[in-house]
Amino acid sequence: MTNIQFIAKSVQTAAINIQNTVKLLEEDCTIPFISRYRKDTTGNLDEVVIEQIAKLQKEYETLTKRKEAVLKSIEEQKALTPELKQKIEQSFDLQEIEDFYLPYKKKKKQKQMLRANLV
Repeated sequence: MTNIQFIAKSVQTAAINIQNTVKLLEEDCTIPFISRYRKDTTGNLDEVVIEQIAKLQKEYETLTKRKEAVLKSIEEQKALTPELKQKIEQSFDLQEIEDFYLPYKKKKKQKQMLRANLV
């Protein structure tokens, strides 16, 4: 799923409007500037929708980075199966991704255990 498809699930507008808005946001245009002076490009989207698109774009980027980190970690442990990889890649829910990762997450040693080993 692309970022445009991810955003389109939550925002009711044409994909081209989302694509153009994301492009303007990536060019560091501000939300008020886009809503006032780039109406022709965004299809007359207002500030609320543009802000929602910006938020969803950041969420998409966060999800993809987390998925890459989870896949890399599991792969380093040589435990990544094709089925697990496919499930993680198709998921766009952070909690679900963390649930897939939970059995492979490296455990942190507690301070008490470290102290007990020193005594």
